[in-house]
Amino acid sequence: MNKFPEQLKRLRKNNQMTQDDLAEKLFVTRQAISKWESGDSTPDLTNLIKLTDIFNVSMDTLVFNSETKSKVDTTEFVFDPKRNRYVRRFGKMNFWDFLSGYWWTILLMIFIIGFFATFWSGSPR
Repeated sequence: MNKFPEQLKRLRKNNQMTQDDLAEKLFVTRQAISKWESGDSTPDLTNLIKLTDIFNVSMDTLVFNSETKSKVDTTEFVFDPKRNRYVRRFGKMNFWDFLSGYWWTILLMIFIIGFFATFWSGSPR
């Protein structure tokens, strides 16, 4: 289900622009904007990028109508348009990535193991 025509019209109206105003900014005809909003045609990639700049929205918001807060952690994941899904921003997590983010868990485990090792050793000092 393509939500782009509805999203484009909503964004244009929220920014108090007419089809003529938007067409002038994109250097296209008003009829082109009308066709995009009716779903009869779609803009090319260059115009999509210009639309994201004009409305100050992401490509996800413009094309996929994902204006609601997504449950994706954008500090760790980024949308890959080639795969049409979110992928890790820095590739797969390795041990060092885990350690840099969760170093405190390692210290806690060492402390707990050390505490129980001295407790169960039973050797008085």
